Amino acid sequence: MDNIKFEFVTTAFITRLKNITPGTKSKWGKMNAQQMVEHAINFFKVSSGKLVYPLTIPAEHLPKYREFLYSDKEFRENTRGPEGVVPEYPVPERYAGINEAIDKLEKEINDFVKYFEEHPGAKTLHPVFGELDFEEWILMHYKHVTHHLKQFGLL
Repeated sequence: MDNIKFEFVTTAFITRLKNITPGTKSKWGKMNAQQMVEHAINFFKVSSGKLVYPLTIPAEHLPKYREFLYSDKEFRENTRGPEGVVPEYPVPERYAGINEAIDKLEKEINDFVKYFEEHPGAKTLHPVFGELDFEEWILMHYKHVTHHLKQFGLL
């Protein structure tokens, strides 16, 4: 496993998010800072199997997407999540404030790690990349969280 990416996803991501404020403006996209944090909460719930979405691409496209997963390529600015999973417009905030949302995100990150500790060899379904194991989810989370940290000038 890539320990640097693991540490970044499980520790450094939250540390950097603690520098964000409700007024932090994004460099691109429609989400505000709290909506981005809440979006990340849902993504970690998908990886731990708490939220389940069907595969949204034809199965024959999986090799191309998995090639991206294993590459050093980043998500481009304004990359949209899969239709039917990520709405076109941000959903209203669910938590009272950004600090509460960050606390919930930290819990979901810990739950993700715990899920795979308790279920070694398990795979959960990503709606675009298919069934991913823990190491593959770390790669995916790393791409995803660095994308959003750059979006808000935190990386």
